[in-house]
Amino acid sequence: MSAKQVGEQAPAFTAKDQFGQEVTLTGLTGDKATLLVFYPFAFSGICTGELCSIRDDISRFVNDKVQVVGVSCDPMFTQRAWAEDQGYDFPLLSDFWPHGSIAKDYGVFNEDAGMAIRGTFLVDTTGKIVWTQVNAPGEARDFAGYDDAVSALG
Repeated sequence: MSAKQVGEQAPAFTAKDQFGQEVTLTGLTGDKATLLVFYPFAFSGICTGELCSIRDDISRFVNDKVQVVGVSCDPMFTQRAWAEDQGYDFPLLSDFWPHGSIAKDYGVFNEDAGMAIRGTFLVDTTGKIVWTQVNAPGEARDFAGYDDAVSALG
């Protein structure tokens, strides 16, 4: 598995958010850059901690330059229950079916476990990946370099 790298075009996708609304990458990146945050499972310890840190510092991840979107292989209804339980006001996309297809396209799908690993991709308004960080299962992301990448956006 080889994760997408800085400078590559981000793979297009269409997925449903936690409310059943279809979301496309081009729709997301039309006005601002998008931070795609792939995570293994809703309601799991590290994933909850990471998304709560995004929620608690939301202006860092949702502002006039960037928006954040979570992506996992959980079903839409699980995403919705988790978002409501934790107070996540940003989109959580379901990569449930075809199972893991978005994560596969980004090179962050663990076939043996049937889940996304912690891949993080900042996609600019042209659809190009401008920053990325990939963490192994069990390894929490730290967003090192993220703020510099957002500052460098046009």
